[in-house]
Amino acid sequence: MLDLFVIFSQGGIVLWCCQGSKDIILTSVNALIRSVILQERTGDNCYEHGQLTLQYKLDNEFELVFVAGYQKMLKLSYVDKFLDDIHREIRDRFRTKLADKRFHAIGLAIEDLYAEVLQKAEVWGIQIANQPKSMRTFEESRKSKKTVASMIERPGDKTQDKKNVKNKKQESNKTISYHGDVNENEENEEAMDAEIFDSNGTGDGGYQEGDFELPKLVPKGIQRKPGPGKFTKSPKSKTMKAEKDKGKKPRLWELGGSPKDLASLDRTIKDSDSSTISLQEINPDQSILGKMKGMIKPLEVVEDDKKKESGVLNLFKGLVSGKTLTIDDVTPSLEKLKDHLISKNVASEVAVKLCESVATKLNGKVLGTFQTVSSTVRSALEGALLALLRPKRQVDVLREALEARRQGRPFVITFCGVNGVGKSTNLAKICFWLIENDLRVLVAACDTFRAGAVEQLRTHSRHLNALHPPKGGKACVELYEKGYGKDAAGVASEAISYAKDNRIDVVLVDTAGRMQDNEPLMRALAKLIRVNEPDLVLFVGEALVGNEAVDQLVKFNRALADFSDQTHPRLIDGMVLTKFDTIDDKVGAAVSMAYITGQPIVFVGTGQTYTDLRALDSNAVVAALMK
Repeated sequence: MLDLFVIFSQGGIVLWCCQGSKDIILTSVNALIRSVILQERTGDNCYEHGQLTLQYKLDNEFELVFVAGYQKMLKLSYVDKFLDDIHREIRDRFRTKLADKRFHAIGLAIEDLYAEVLQKAEVWGIQIANQPKSMRTFEESRKSKKTVASMIERPGDKTQDKKNVKNKKQESNKTISYHGDVNENEENEEAMDAEIFDSNGTGDGGYQEGDFELPKLVPKGIQRKPGPGKFTKSPKSKTMKAEKDKGKKPRLWELGGSPKDLASLDRTIKDSDSSTISLQEINPDQSILGKMKGMIKPLEVVEDDKKKESGVLNLFKGLVSGKTLTIDDVTPSLEKLKDHLISKNVASEVAVKLCESVATKLNGKVLGTFQTVSSTVRSALEGALLALLRPKRQVDVLREALEARRQGRPFVITFCGVNGVGKSTNLAKICFWLIENDLRVLVAACDTFRAGAVEQLRTHSRHLNALHPPKGGKACVELYEKGYGKDAAGVASEAISYAKDNRIDVVLVDTAGRMQDNEPLMRALAKLIRVNEPDLVLFVGEALVGNEAVDQLVKFNRALADFSDQTHPRLIDGMVLTKFDTIDDKVGAAVSMAYITGQPIVFVGTGQTYTDLRALDSNAVVAALMK
């Protein structure tokens, strides 16, 4: 039973609908439009929202969308057939009217047609469910997928297979029972390396007439005497036993130190004179002052002056223009397009879904008189990429920080990510940008695990304070730290309270790097976010990663949802893309991250200095991908 069925144009005009309640259209269908259609994620024809499953079909010729919704717990096999049948009937009956855009305002009267097609689809579904399962064809079997090379028998294959079978039989028939003058301890140590001998000492494993004893196991290192049942120890066994008794010796590292040296090596102990002396010794680069005022500059890309049909466009020269495109027409070229995207560092899963979305969008597309297949495919691809990189939610850190200051509270940003991606370094860049715009910043050192994490932030805070001296006796950047081994959530909570009491504008929370599969550390991160409720949760990722970006983001979001006791758990709000200056034109990680989360890339790190911070320009990324 369908809960809703709606037909609407891509311009947002509803032509006809049948629904159980008004809230379904307002919530589920609008979520489908925002998260799938506008984001170019139409490769799959199914979308889940709340307790509903929505299946949809696109008509690219008349720019229509057919949507059917039903309860998630139901498995309705006839919905695909229903959508295909109702789509075909409406196209055949109202073709001339649908071509006129003014007809969209009038709508359709298809109540009888809807009931008839739905009833036929339900009957078809029952018939399919009651049919006995047929035997699979040869093409569906594993044997049909074997290559010719794997089916060729080579001379050595049979001999190797016989040896493997013989070894398995010998291992299964081994028993640890033998006679001789051997100690019990030696039995336990050497029984696993035993060899099979027969009772008459011939070693051929056969029996002679009158022999009824089972084969005996003789351990390695034992020599057999001519008499029956007598063994002598080999001199080699004593040496082997002596080596085993020694055990593994611990490695001694040079300058390794001992637990007694921990007190002298602890650099987190505050020294009253150290900060003043180090601040006087720092010689900051005054030339970078004033370069980060206002909004962050976007990425720059150098475009070629000569517009040649090269690169990706060459993939589509074989297509025939002047006709209605089908999926079969574009599939060969989309396979090459997928390989091109993967070579640009786009995750393979994302590249496949993106190509499926482009194929769905081009299916049924009628080319105009002056349109070519290459230009149509290029515009469809660029449109899909731009829609992905343009966020559903615009993040303006400066505006939100000023609004929080007006409300008398600090604006809190939490940074999370895997190890070694540059969280602390890019936190310092963002801190410099904030103090350039006259905001006081408190850095919370919540990485209480990595050695040197607190010292790294202290060094950055000293350099930033040297660039921007205190105003009115108040430092522009302060560091809140409690040393190592403390609860990160507690340190962050104390830092936010300290910032509120001292009227500090922004709190930047630095967390420890953690792998996405480490459950205890992911629980700790979820606790920190749940307890402190930051205004912005930023995931810091490298621009170098490919398929790993998908795994990281999916598991980080899943952990934040699973380990939270809230009805609507807090997930990742945006991304910081680091090491962007090391990848040339392989910018696919930006597409992968934006596709997985649907959240914006707020900052892009492009170097090692405080001014190497940029905002993502979707046009620049698309231009680099299409090179």
